[in-house]
Amino acid sequence: MDKHLSEEDSDNIDWDTEDELEIQDTTFSSCRDLRTNGQYAISGDGEASSSSVPGQSTFIQKFLVMGFSEESIAKAIEQNGENSDLVLDALLTLKAIDDSPEEQPSASPHLEPCINSDDSSSEYNENFLDDVYEEDSWSSDSDYCTNSAKQCYVKEESSSLSEKEQTILFLANMGYPVEEVSIAMERCGPEASLAELTDFICAAQMARAEDPYLPEDVKPKLNHGSGGYKKRKMFNQLCKSKKPRAIFDEETIRLPKPMIGFGVPTESVPAIVRRTIPEQAFGPPFFYYENVALAPKGVWDTISRFLYDIEPEFVDSKYFCATARKRGYIHNLPIENRFPLLPLPPRTINEALPLTKKWWPSWDPRTKLNCLQTAIGSARLTDRIRKAVEAFDGEPPMRVQKFVLDQCRKWNLVWVGRNKVAPLEPDEFEMLLGFPKNHTRGGGISRTDRYKSLGNSFQVDTVAYHLSVLKDMFPNGMNVLSLFSGIGGAEVALYRLGIQLNNVVSVEKSEVNRNIVRSWWEQTNQRGNLIDFDDVQQLNGDRLEQLIDSFGGFDLLIGGSPCNNLAGSNRVSRDGLEGKESSLFYDYVRILDLVKSIMSRQR
Repeated sequence: MDKHLSEEDSDNIDWDTEDELEIQDTTFSSCRDLRTNGQYAISGDGEASSSSVPGQSTFIQKFLVMGFSEESIAKAIEQNGENSDLVLDALLTLKAIDDSPEEQPSASPHLEPCINSDDSSSEYNENFLDDVYEEDSWSSDSDYCTNSAKQCYVKEESSSLSEKEQTILFLANMGYPVEEVSIAMERCGPEASLAELTDFICAAQMARAEDPYLPEDVKPKLNHGSGGYKKRKMFNQLCKSKKPRAIFDEETIRLPKPMIGFGVPTESVPAIVRRTIPEQAFGPPFFYYENVALAPKGVWDTISRFLYDIEPEFVDSKYFCATARKRGYIHNLPIENRFPLLPLPPRTINEALPLTKKWWPSWDPRTKLNCLQTAIGSARLTDRIRKAVEAFDGEPPMRVQKFVLDQCRKWNLVWVGRNKVAPLEPDEFEMLLGFPKNHTRGGGISRTDRYKSLGNSFQVDTVAYHLSVLKDMFPNGMNVLSLFSGIGGAEVALYRLGIQLNNVVSVEKSEVNRNIVRSWWEQTNQRGNLIDFDDVQQLNGDRLEQLIDSFGGFDLLIGGSPCNNLAGSNRVSRDGLEGKESSLFYDYVRILDLVKSIMSRQR
């Protein structure tokens, strides 16, 4: 499930109000702040400030490049001498005293928006999805800020250098050894932001300092009150980034292309898929587990190991509907004779949202929406986009198109008028995810709660395709144990397949979600029994045995434990399966083992 931020979560990305959903450091504002850092700041076109003269020492130039005024530098040198760490510490102290977000000077009116010129995601294609969504589609604001910093801080005399050389020069001027910068760029990749590079260098310095086998004379001398830590802090302050730093040392699993698992109804499978289910994994009951595909490295190996070494089935819901949703599934269901829900849902944006077609610009190539998350873009962001596009007659220049497309993909914005974009409505979320209309509406449920609940749900058509093999196996209905039920995606999928729900035990922590499921149960006139619990950890052996005794066991155990600590958009606590929320996966395993054990004893 997509609990987060922040995922595609945060990261946690679950904010309390819609006004707080906007990325605070979008490109328009971030570069503006960097350029107007006082009268001595470096200008946007790359020229040095008027205070910078050829006769200045390298020592002073280093701090000018960082954005400090000559006056402040002189004062700090007078107090501390030419000691880099002490001068930098004094400059940061002065800046903290003198500056506040409310006191920052506004940008000069002639400055154009500074937009990241990287065109690697200019088209919505398979590579873009692989690189961007779940994690990168919710990339930290600091990525925009740091990439923009590369453009805004480099002086005119270095404009002829390559981007790599400019980055090395910038970090060297900040005081980082050139050798360490080169190693960091090699390890982090050519597209790494300045924040990633500085994090890598500081982490490497700390590791060497703590290495008991490294000779003392080659260990870096770390001063926790200054040095690299202060430089990193200064960089964060200059970027005005509100996001915690990302975790960069965890790779994500390499996913198959195309991401169609053991087959989807709209794509041909090149060869017959064969898989072997271990004997101990055979039902009853059948089980079905789901979580985000782009988890940290090793997570899916662990999940598979605890679930009988069954191979995960990785599927992107873009093959079922108009929105992407990369998920991994582990189950012991048959994979032959699957069939999709009918009617087939719309598979493109224009088919799903036909009223947007009239306003869709030719330079927006999107045909699919990105992964639907628990938060949406704000009114301020959509107003900024409107003003950016309206400033030009005809098509806006490429740099503006790039900015607009990045934000539209990131927040799933759609065109609703001339030069107007807007976030999806909750009703549109429901339709795209396969839920009935008004499934999450009313009953005291706020719009924010609706977005959060829907963002954490199954994509019904995808799950129903996998569960469709059960229809002929259970003509008289099923007993279902639904763990981490959310808003009832599994129950809705089974119902839409025409499978009778005899008894459903639903375990869900959120009262809002429990009310949604209860309301749907009553409105669809279900004839079976719905029993709900609020804490999966309280579902022990005694309680399970009572439930199994009362109606003869479970036919299906289904659920997806929280992905808070797995989703790439979580920039704070992406701790994998050891995280506070995502460790509930082990309760799924515990309950599955208990159910299998109790049912085997009673056979």
